[in-house]
Amino acid sequence: MELFKGQPRLPKFAVPKRYDIHLKPDLTTCKFSGSVSIDVNIVDDTRFIVLNAAELSVDTSSVSFSHPLPDSSKSKQKQVLEASKVDVVEEDEILVLEFADTLPIGIGVLTINFQGTLNDKMKGFYRSTYEHNGEKKNLAVTQFEPVDARRCFPCWDEPACKATFKITLDVPSELVALSNMPIIEEKVVGHLKTVSYQESPIMSTYLVAIVVGLFDYVEDHTSDGVKVRVYCQVGKVNQGKFALDVAVRTLELYKEYFAVPYSLPKLDMVAIPDFAFGAMENYGLVTYRETALLYDDQHSAAANKQRVAIVVAHELAHQWFGNLVTMEWWTHLWLNEGFATWVSYLAANSLFPEWKVWTQFLVDYTEGLRLDGLAESHPIEVEINHAREIDEIFDAISYKKGASVIRMLQSYLGAECFQRSLASYIKKYACSNAKTEDLWAALEEGSGEPVNKLMNSWTKQMGYPVVSVEVKDQKLVFEQSQFLSSGSHGDGHWIVPITLCCGSYDVHKNFLLQTKSETLDIKEFLSDKSNSASAWIKLNVDQAGFYRVKYDEDLAARLRYAIENNYLSATDRFGILDDSFALCMARKQSLTSLLTLMGAYREEVEYTVLSHMISISYKITRIAADATPELVDDIEQFFISLFQNSAEKLGWEPKTGESHLDTMLRGEILNALAVFGHELTLNEASRRFHAFLDDRNTPLLPPDIRRTVYAAVMRRVSTSNRLDFESLLRIYRETDLSQEKTRILSSLACSPDPNIILEALNFLLSSEVRSQDAVFGLAVCFEGRETAWTWLKDNWEHISKTWGSGFLITRFVSAIVSPFASLEKAKEVEEFFASRSKPSIARTLKQSIERVHINANWVHSVQNEEHFAEAVKELAHRKY
Repeated sequence: MELFKGQPRLPKFAVPKRYDIHLKPDLTTCKFSGSVSIDVNIVDDTRFIVLNAAELSVDTSSVSFSHPLPDSSKSKQKQVLEASKVDVVEEDEILVLEFADTLPIGIGVLTINFQGTLNDKMKGFYRSTYEHNGEKKNLAVTQFEPVDARRCFPCWDEPACKATFKITLDVPSELVALSNMPIIEEKVVGHLKTVSYQESPIMSTYLVAIVVGLFDYVEDHTSDGVKVRVYCQVGKVNQGKFALDVAVRTLELYKEYFAVPYSLPKLDMVAIPDFAFGAMENYGLVTYRETALLYDDQHSAAANKQRVAIVVAHELAHQWFGNLVTMEWWTHLWLNEGFATWVSYLAANSLFPEWKVWTQFLVDYTEGLRLDGLAESHPIEVEINHAREIDEIFDAISYKKGASVIRMLQSYLGAECFQRSLASYIKKYACSNAKTEDLWAALEEGSGEPVNKLMNSWTKQMGYPVVSVEVKDQKLVFEQSQFLSSGSHGDGHWIVPITLCCGSYDVHKNFLLQTKSETLDIKEFLSDKSNSASAWIKLNVDQAGFYRVKYDEDLAARLRYAIENNYLSATDRFGILDDSFALCMARKQSLTSLLTLMGAYREEVEYTVLSHMISISYKITRIAADATPELVDDIEQFFISLFQNSAEKLGWEPKTGESHLDTMLRGEILNALAVFGHELTLNEASRRFHAFLDDRNTPLLPPDIRRTVYAAVMRRVSTSNRLDFESLLRIYRETDLSQEKTRILSSLACSPDPNIILEALNFLLSSEVRSQDAVFGLAVCFEGRETAWTWLKDNWEHISKTWGSGFLITRFVSAIVSPFASLEKAKEVEEFFASRSKPSIARTLKQSIERVHINANWVHSVQNEEHFAEAVKELAHRKY
C-alpha cells in the first residue's frame, strides 16, 4: 500500500481498455451517483489495482473484479473476486484496491459504485447557474483537463491511458443531455429519461465530457456530413450563429491541412455560464465561456468577434492535435497548446485575411518573450511530479512560446514541407500518444534538416537569446547571450536561425548562429556597394525567430530613419519597438533612447503596432511615476502628442466601411488619451456616457468604445462624486451579456480614489459577480496599488477558499503583486506568503516577486539617468 503513495504516475500493472459509465446527476440537491465497469488488462502479477479517484465516496461493498474462468469459453463462466481492502488516499487522489489473491493475467472487468457532489469549483463534475424566466436554475457540466475526471468517476486519469467510453445518463426529461458521441437511445419514464450514447473511439479521460441543462441550438453540416451545433441559453440562440459558421469552415480547412478528416460523427459547442478557462476541447463536445463563443451583432465589439473566431479555431485544432494524437504526459502539454495556438492563427488568417492576424500574433509572441525573460520561467518541456503542479503550466510558455517556436520552425523549414510532415505525424500517431521528440522526428524525416538538434535548445532549456549586432570595418559582428529582464547574466546557448535584410527586403541573408559569435562581410550581400554605410539592417525579419536583437547606436539610428520613412513592414516596426522596450527594462539601454525611438512612430497607422505602443506607454508612465513623479505630466504630454494624430483621424464615430482593425484601434487610442488625462477626451466620454444612461440604444456609445468610456468616467469618480459609479453598477445588473459585464468589471477600479477602489474590489467578491469573472476587476490604477494589496491580505483566506483549487487564483497574485516597484514591498510580499503559499501558486508568486525586483531596479536606473529631465521636456514640447 505505501508503495503507491506520493508517486507522480500510476503503476503500470493494469491497463484500462473500455469504460461503461452510468451517471445520475440530481440538479436540485447537487449530488450525483454512478457506477463504472472498466475492462482492465492485467499485464503483471499483482494483488492490487490502483487508479485515480478524488472527492468521491466509493461504495466499498460494490467493488469487484470478474474474469472469465480458464476453459470456460463455451460456458462463459466468470469468477468474481471481491476486494479485501478498499483505500482512498485523498492526498494522492488514488483508490487502492487490494485482493486476497494474485489477479489472473488478461482481461477482467472492474466494477465500482460511487457518489459525489456537483461542486461549485468549475472542475470535475460541477454545477453552473443560469436564469430562465426569472428563475435561478442549475446545469451540470464537466471540466476534466488536466486531472479532474477522477472527481466524476474512478479512472486511470492520465493522458496515455487511452480507452473507449460508453456513457449512459439518467436526467430530468425536459433537459438537454450531451456527451462526446451522438445519442443512440432515449427512454423516458415519468420525469426522468435514460440517455445512452454511442461508444467513443479510443481517447484520454481528460477529454470525456457531459453537459446537462436547458439549452437552445443552431445547427449546420460540413460538406462531408458532420453535424455541427452551437448550444446556448434559451433566448441567446442568434448569438451562436457566427461561431457556427466559423466552426464549419474551420473543420473543412483542417481536414485539408492535416490531410485527415474530423474523426467523429458530430461536433457540439456549448456556452457555459460558469467556466474557469476560456474553452475546453472535449472530443466532439467543446465547452466555452459565453464570451468566447457568443457574438451579438448589436452589443459585441469587434475584438469580441475576433476572440470567438480564434478560440473556436484553437479548440477545433485540438480535435486533431491533442484528441486524435495526444501528448504522452503533461511534460508535453505544449504540443497540444502551442500547436493549437499557432494553427488557430493559420485558420483565422485564412477565413478573415483582412484582420491581419499574423501581425496580431506578435502580441502572443511578446507575452511569451516577457514571461520567458524571467529567471523564474520554465522550459517548454517541464518536469511534472505532482498533479497539483499541472495547472500552473497552462501559461504563456506552453501556449505562446510554444506557438512562437512552431512558427519559427515552420518559417525555417518552409510552409509546404512543414505541412506534409505534420500530416504524416498525425497519421502515424492517430489514436495514440506522442512525445515532443516524435514530432521532431517526423519533421526531420520530411525536411532532411536536423530538427531535433535545432529544437532541443528551444524546448529543453528555458529562456532565449538576445543577439547583439554591430558594424566593425565593413563587417557585421553577431553575438548571442541569454536575455533576462533583470539585466543579469544567464548562461543559456541556442542554435539561432538568423535572418536579415539590408536596405530592402529583396536583399536578405539567412544562416544558423550555432556558436557564441559570428562575423559576416556586409559587402558580400550588398548589390549597391555605395550604399553600405547608410543602409538600414534589420535582423529577425518579420519577428519569425524567438529572440531579441540589440543594435549598436549607428544601426539603431539607421532603423529609426527607416521607421520614420515607412521602409519597414508592420511586424518589423513592432519588433524593433518591443526589443527596445525590453532592453530598456533590463537596463541595457536608456529610457531616453526608448522615448526617442517612440517619437519615430508618430505617423504609425497599423493597429498592432499602435496597440503595442499604447501598452508600452502605460508601463513607462507607471515606472516614471515611481522614479521621477515631477516628470509624469511631461511624459503624459509626450504620449498625448504621439497618439493624437491617430485619434483625430479615427474620431469617435465608426465610419461606414471602415476596417475591423480601425474599429478595434479607436477604443484603444481614445482610452490612452483618457489615461493620460486629456481633458477633451474625458469630457466627450462623459457626454456619451450620459446619453447612454438616458437611452440604451443611442448611437453615441457603440460596443467598441464602451469599455473606454466606462473607464474614462471612472477616472473622475470619487467618494464625493460617485453617481457615475452607481450608474455603471446599474448597467452591470441589468445586462445579461457576459461581454458587457466584463467590460464594466474591468473599468471599476480605474478611479484614483482609494475608497472607490476598495468598493470596486469588494464588489468582485460579492454574489453578483460569477467567480469566473472576478479576475477581470483586478487591474487597479496606479493610485490603487496599496489599497489592492491590503485588500488581498485582508481577504486572502476567502480568496484562497473560493479560487484556490483552480488556476484562477494565480491571477489574483500576479495582478496585485507585479505592479509594485520597491525592494521593501517585495520583502513584505514574501513575508506575507511565507506561511500561506501552496503548490498551485508557488511559481506565479516567485515570478511576481521577480517582476517587483525588475521594476525596482528599473526605477533606480531611471533616477540615475543623465539628462533625462531635459530630454523629456524637449520631447513633450517639441512642435511637429
